[in-house]
Amino acid sequence: MSVAHRFRALFVVLALTMSLAACSRAGSGDSAPERGDKAAATVDGKTVWVSDIKREAVAQGLIGEGEPLDTSSDVFRQMMEEVIDQRLLAAEAARQKLEKVPAAQRQLAAARDRVMGDLLIDTTVADAVTEANIRGLYEEQQKLAKRTDEVRARRIVLATAAEAEAVKRLVAAGGSFEALAMERSRDAATRFNGGDLGYFTTDVMPEAYDAVLKGAKPGQLIGPFAVEGGFAILRVEDVRPEQAITLDAARPQIVRFLTYDRIRDLLERLRAKATVETLIKPEAGAPKVVPPADAPKTPAIAAPIPATGVSK
Repeated sequence: MSVAHRFRALFVVLALTMSLAACSRAGSGDSAPERGDKAAATVDGKTVWVSDIKREAVAQGLIGEGEPLDTSSDVFRQMMEEVIDQRLLAAEAARQKLEKVPAAQRQLAAARDRVMGDLLIDTTVADAVTEANIRGLYEEQQKLAKRTDEVRARRIVLATAAEAEAVKRLVAAGGSFEALAMERSRDAATRFNGGDLGYFTTDVMPEAYDAVLKGAKPGQLIGPFAVEGGFAILRVEDVRPEQAITLDAARPQIVRFLTYDRIRDLLERLRAKATVETLIKPEAGAPKVVPPADAPKTPAIAAPIPATGVSK
């Protein structure tokens, strides 16, 4: 599970609480928070560790969780300055006793809840997202996956059926499909690579393609047929058995599934033991909240991992 979005909250909470608890403590004798950690700077005698700076870089999406951060890089220097600024801001906030403001107390409590919840999730998920479980689920899904054929084709899209027929006749007479695609195709996504769609299974294409490509053979000219933006003609380059997705390609999806499966189980157990009462009910006719298209979804356990999409 990616934890990039929670580290800023974690850092703010830790910075404020450390400032409040240790503002009268002098010296830089605090021990390294991680094995092999190094001191990068001090702020009023308190150490800023390399791990603090890496954590901020992860929080801002500049590096991935677990990725190294070169201490001689510009990114490291930029993050170090931001961490130092945050320490100074937190110390000044403590000096002004802003932590006693009710709104600040609620925000700190909410941030602590998020951090502690995420730490629990990390602990819970750690024994689920293992190499053995990743490989086991991958092998299980490969057994369940239904293989079909992959097609490689080139496409030219014209404004009208008559134009498409004319271009098809030129190709049939020996004209270069690739050159005609570059000269005449309306499809900006493929025209400059000769209309090449790469390898794909028809289920990832619009319905019209599935209908015309059934039983297609290499070298076959197909169309014209109506598509979005006009009329298309296709030349089938190759047909082959669908290539299985590799473990490395499937790994992010498998990790995502194992993570959310374990989180779901954890939350179900906690809700079963808790007494939760919703005091505010949705108003009649209120619009439903639709999650964003890229929101995580937990697939059914038996659903096979997709074998492939459009590829070269």
